[in-house]
Amino acid sequence: MTEDTQLVPEPAAADGEEGPIGERANRTRNAILEASRTLFLERGYSGTRINNITDACGISRAGFYTYFKDKREIFNILGSTAYHDVVKVVARWDEISRPCTVEEVTEWVRGYFEYLDVHGAFVFAAAQSSELEEQFRTDRRRMQMRVMFMLGVNLRSRQSRPMEAPEALGLAVMAMLDRSWLDGRMQDLPIGDRDLVKTLAEIIMAIIG
Repeated sequence: MTEDTQLVPEPAAADGEEGPIGERANRTRNAILEASRTLFLERGYSGTRINNITDACGISRAGFYTYFKDKREIFNILGSTAYHDVVKVVARWDEISRPCTVEEVTEWVRGYFEYLDVHGAFVFAAAQSSELEEQFRTDRRRMQMRVMFMLGVNLRSRQSRPMEAPEALGLAVMAMLDRSWLDGRMQDLPIGDRDLVKTLAEIIMAIIG
């Protein structure tokens, strides 16, 4: 996976289907991606088999290979999509007023949680996957650093006493958000989204000062 990884071309529509892929085929392809996100988190990359994915989707192996050549292709697509989507979320800081309000930061945190609702399973699965080759892990670290630096620069530019290392600032805030989302979603803790998002926004406001 590299930063310039593009989504694989969609297969042509089957006879009688409309569009470049067809509505039914598009639903099947998306179902494979969604099932894979969850399975990669639950089982890890190496522990997820093609038959696990097909069983989760209710399709045959032949159906799987209609859309993807292997599970690595799925992993790369999920990684590329997650990276580009988180860049969009972080870039929203450019639209937040100076000085910002707690309402604006709350809305941003809510948007970050929405990103994790889609990509969180993959993000944490990738972080835990020691089975992947070194090139993948190197590419992932480089992407992470760019996003952390981008967020850190945005936050640092709003501080009256800017912190020295923007990448460390970005890492600290993203780690807080990621872990809060993970514990809130996966451990089914009795803490509502509204309270969690509001609290995180107030912490970020305190960091900004």
